[in-house]
Amino acid sequence: MILLRQSRAEAAADSPRKIPGEEGIWVFVLGDMTVFALFFATFMYSRAKNPALFARDHGSLHVALGTFNTVLLLSSSLLVVLGVQRVLGGRRDGVWRLFAGALGCGAGFIGVKAIEWTQLFAAHKGVGSGEYFSYYFMFTGIHLLHVIIGIAVLSRLIVVVRQPEFSAKQARLCETGGIFWHMVDLLWVVLFALFYLVR
Repeated sequence: MILLRQSRAEAAADSPRKIPGEEGIWVFVLGDMTVFALFFATFMYSRAKNPALFARDHGSLHVALGTFNTVLLLSSSLLVVLGVQRVLGGRRDGVWRLFAGALGCGAGFIGVKAIEWTQLFAAHKGVGSGEYFSYYFMFTGIHLLHVIIGIAVLSRLIVVVRQPEFSAKQARLCETGGIFWHMVDLLWVVLFALFYLVR
């Protein structure tokens, strides 16, 4: 019995560790995060040079809307985690509903962002109204593009998990899509802290 346990442990140690999702997604994620890290560093550098100006413009943001959007994306990530776990566990029942719920949260994020931007434009706070808002609209605009791409990915996953035939390749696709969506969520959490919380 002891020898059997040892052989199983050795086999587990010798087997190569599986990287979640497709390898290419990690190249994309690392590249994207590096670009955003440079953006964040540039923003913090500019903020350190003009703290009073940045603090003044920060007061024009709607923290409640930003917080609500954060809750939406965190909820969507939880739904994606639950869906991917089910897929990897060999159970697809109800997974499409979890992905659809995550998609709905993403659509809600876009709707709230549209309301927020509309209010800022009405208050004459646009890209050309100062350095702070130039950064704000550039960063949140690029992130919004990521959300739209993520919604397209979730739409594809909903179609995939509802197909009668389901392979290991499709399960890996779900895992890869989940990784992308979590990156979108992580980027927003950092943007939320950077623009809405840091004064």
